[in-house]
Amino acid sequence: MAVQMSVREAGQRFSEIIKAVKTGQEVVLIERGKRIAVIKPWSLPEQEEDALRRLEGAGLLRRATVRGPLPPFRPVRIKGESMTATLRKERDER
Repeated sequence: MAVQMSVREAGQRFSEIIKAVKTGQEVVLIERGKRIAVIKPWSLPEQEEDALRRLEGAGLLRRATVRGPLPPFRPVRIKGESMTATLRKERDER
């Protein structure tokens, strides 16, 4: 069951909201009679895994092949004019 309260009241009772969320409750914030947000407990790892599978299945996500931190970024140097010079030329041509 979700607890509903106004944004103003939520600001005044924030610590109580956090306690409610920790116990598994959802808190719906209302402004001028309309629902504007929901504060709810963080999803379980299984739910996160399901969401990742759905994104992967839809072609919106490709998982890393190796676990661990990303290698440091190294810019690729290319021959020719700089991007800034190329953009300036294109702007001048218009």
